[in-house]
Amino acid sequence: MSATAARVLDYVLERQHAFTSLTRDLVEAESPSAHPETHDNVRRILRLALAGVGYESREAGAPGGPRHVYARPAKRRRGGPSQLVVGHFDTVWPVGTLAEQPFRIDGNVIHGPGSFDMKAGLAQLVVALHAIRDLDLETPVVPVLFVNADEEIGSRTSTRYISRLAQHAERAFVLEPALGERGDIKTARKGIGRFTVTVYGKAAHAGLDPEAGASAILELSHVIQKLFALNDVERGITVNVGTVDGGVQPNVIAPHSKAVVDVRVPTIAAGNEIEYIIHSIKPENPNVRLHIEGRIGRPSMEVTPRNQKLWDRVRMAGEQLGIELHATRAGGGSDGNTTSQFTATVDGLGAVGAGAHAVHEHLLVDKTLERAALLAMLLTSPSMES
Repeated sequence: MSATAARVLDYVLERQHAFTSLTRDLVEAESPSAHPETHDNVRRILRLALAGVGYESREAGAPGGPRHVYARPAKRRRGGPSQLVVGHFDTVWPVGTLAEQPFRIDGNVIHGPGSFDMKAGLAQLVVALHAIRDLDLETPVVPVLFVNADEEIGSRTSTRYISRLAQHAERAFVLEPALGERGDIKTARKGIGRFTVTVYGKAAHAGLDPEAGASAILELSHVIQKLFALNDVERGITVNVGTVDGGVQPNVIAPHSKAVVDVRVPTIAAGNEIEYIIHSIKPENPNVRLHIEGRIGRPSMEVTPRNQKLWDRVRMAGEQLGIELHATRAGGGSDGNTTSQFTATVDGLGAVGAGAHAVHEHLLVDKTLERAALLAMLLTSPSMES
């Protein structure tokens, strides 16, 4: 372990109380994605914490919609390279969840809705920035922070900000939780698509005049079989028809039906292929009409040469801290899918634990603090160009 790494690790471990306290504050400021009107408190807590480490921040987003937090050092070099740190403060949990699933600390384990995904990651970031400031460490590449309010619902309003920042950054660190209690780092993510297939048929009485109708439900059944046939385990392609509805009454030939489809693909090329095939589906019955909407909204985060180069740096920083790190591909998407299109990206640098979006959501304090030390080491590492 290098002398700097030892100092950083000792420092963050000594700040365990500050870490758990900030995590508690963030978790207890409930902030469901679909209700941005509840986000004022969590933004206030986060911005105050960032001000405490010398970062100036401001909010971004349209009035009445999700408001995101953008921050950078108040004292910084002008015109130099930047590095982007991305996180989110929204959660999948509705307001009131704390009454049934309260924040609690059980030895080395923190429980609470949104703790693992990913409010502890934000507290981890603040601890890392404290280490950098208090230990007088340099950041040759200026950190720029963006914490969004709508990641759990697809980053609908924040993607444009993240894309713009990533285009001007030489690397991006994403504070989504690590994978599994071993804490695997996410160096690849599947692309995600959402498609809606609507079938328009023709109504008729099912008993008196069935031949006059054209069943939208029957046609949808053919479409569903074509969609499920696109699954390819060996290539890592999954196509799932998640919901279906349609029809009017049991005695009426269904005039309409609809299916919503989730698609996961390992590469951008596979995403383009599947998107084309889905939009090319034709009806079996010429008397019905198909309307297909959707696309691959989050392109795949692939193991590109620049991503691999950044992963090598992460792994070496882990070695300096005495942490054995492992890389993995995640089936879910994140804002790392977006940043990876523009700059070197490593994801899953946040909390270590399990149970994202589940009632057993939790994180391990000691391992998450180690990741705070890892983040501090990465933020103080030289430019990728050096």
